[in-house]
Amino acid sequence: MLSVDELAERVRQELPDALVEVTTDGYAYHFRVVTPSFEGFRSVRRQQMVYAGLTDLISSGALHALTIEALAPAELDPS
Repeated sequence: MLSVDELAERVRQELPDALVEVTTDGYAYHFRVVTPSFEGFRSVRRQQMVYAGLTDLISSGALHALTIEALAPAELDPS
């Protein structure tokens, strides 16, 4: 099983200004990425930006089940 810390660090290497949380339920990995770099981009492009640091793991099949919540800081729920 991949380390959530390793996965978060890979995303941070692509998006250095991002706050990254990675959790797992034992089957899938769940990414929550918040960065100003997402401003002005639609969700598909944001996901591509997150995938950029994970491409080799996805291609090899080491990472096959994941969800991504990609937000700009202004989109955070204040409550």
